[in-house]
This record gives sequence, structure tokens and C-alpha cells, in this order.
Amino acid sequence: QVQLVESGGGLVQAGGSLRLSCAVSGSAFSPNYMAWHRQAPGKQREFVAVITSGGSTNYADSVKGRFTISRDNAKNTVYLQMNNLKSEDTAVYYCYASGRGDNYWGQGTQVTVSS
Repeated sequence: QVQLVESGGGLVQAGGSLRLSCAVSGSAFSPNYMAWHRQAPGKQREFVAVITSGGSTNYADSVKGRFTISRDNAKNTVYLQMNNLKSEDTAVYYCYASGRGDNYWGQGTQVTVSS
């Protein structure tokens, strides 16, 4: 059974940084795509960033230049480095992995940015 285990969320002041991690465990599943989405209170879940197994990346316009997604294929882990955080980045951040027709979500980790 595949599990995505996230860590690294927390409370940070505006302008600060956080690094989220998401490890895929429980099977030999090697995802083609790994991504981060987020959901703020009262809003729909939205795309943040994605990375392919080959290292190609794409970002939401709202985080370009501030967030960096990376992955360690050997560890089946994806990271999200978040710099210059803003109050509007406050949300629950979800890890997502897909491959071979399967897709999985993590349980979410809270990121709160105080102004």
C-alpha cells in the first residue's frame, strides 16, 4: 500500500522560509509526477508546483521565483522550498504523486504565515 508522508509545515513570519518534504513509502511505486497543491480556508485546492521524474518543473504564477520544487528519486521524496513567504501562502499543503495510472495524496501539512 502506497503512503505519502509529509513533514515540514509550521508557523513562520512573513518573509521567512519553510521546506516541506514528502516521502513515498509502502511499495515499489516510482511516480512519474510529484506535485504540491494547497488549500486555504474557504477556497478550493489549487496547484502549486510539479516535477517529473526527469526533473522538469512547472509552477503556479503566484509562487514563481519564491518556491522551488525538487526531488530525490532514490529516496522517492519530493521537496518544496518556500522562500519570501506571504500571508496568502497560508494553507494546508498536500503532496501528490502519480504514475502507472495510479495517483495518491498525502494527508496535508499546515503552513501558517503571520504578517
